[in-house]
Formats: sequence, C-alpha cells, structure tokens
Amino acid sequence: QVQLVESGGGLVQAGGSLRLSCATSGSTFSINAWGWYRQAPGKQHEFVAIIGSGGTTDYAASVKGRFTISRDNAKNTVYLQMNSLKPEDTAVYYCATTWGRCPYTYYKKTSASTDLWVDFWGQGTQVTVSS
Repeated sequence: QVQLVESGGGLVQAGGSLRLSCATSGSTFSINAWGWYRQAPGKQHEFVAIIGSGGTTDYAASVKGRFTISRDNAKNTVYLQMNSLKPEDTAVYYCATTWGRCPYTYYKKTSASTDLWVDFWGQGTQVTVSS
C-alpha cells in the first residue's frame, strides 16, 4: 500500500502563491510517476501536473509557467508550488500515484485525459483563491 497525505492548502488572494505538500509512505521505492489533480465544485477531476521518477515533469496548459511539481526523495514528499494564482484555480487538490510498471511516457500521455492510471489518492487539500 501507499499512503498520501496532502497539506498546505488555504485561502489566498489572486496573484498570490501557495505550496502544497504530499507526504508519501508505504511501498514507494519503485513508483514511476506522481501526479496532482484538482476538482472544482460541480466539475470532474482535472489533471494539473505529473513528475516521473527521473524528475521529468509535465503540466496542464492552464497551469504551465505558474505551477511547479517537484519531489524530495529524502523527505518522501511531492510538492506543488503554485504562483500567480487565479480564482479559477480554486479547487480541492489531490496527490496521486500508481504501482504500475509502465514507463513514464505512458503516464505522461494518459494522465491529461484520464485518472484511471491512479491506484492511490490522498484525501485532498482545499485551495481557495479570492478575486
């Protein structure tokens, strides 16, 4: 099993910044991809960003240039640095990962269109951006 615990959400004004953390534990040594999704009220899960075990990253077009995903292996933590926040970034943000053994390129292609690759989810952390 893999456990994911998000933190760092909150209320921020438009243009501000937040850093989300996802503390990971359990059998994580061979995981190939870690991701962030978000869900706004009345909307489906939306892909935000993904990082491979080698550090390769990819982003949704809506956050590219504003958000940065990273992983600190020593701390077993995945981060999402969010800058220049907009009201439309308001959502519950979820950390996600998989035990799958596909190469990162598979998850890069899949994650933007579906979350079916995800085996483990965190509980989510609320981010609210006021205008």
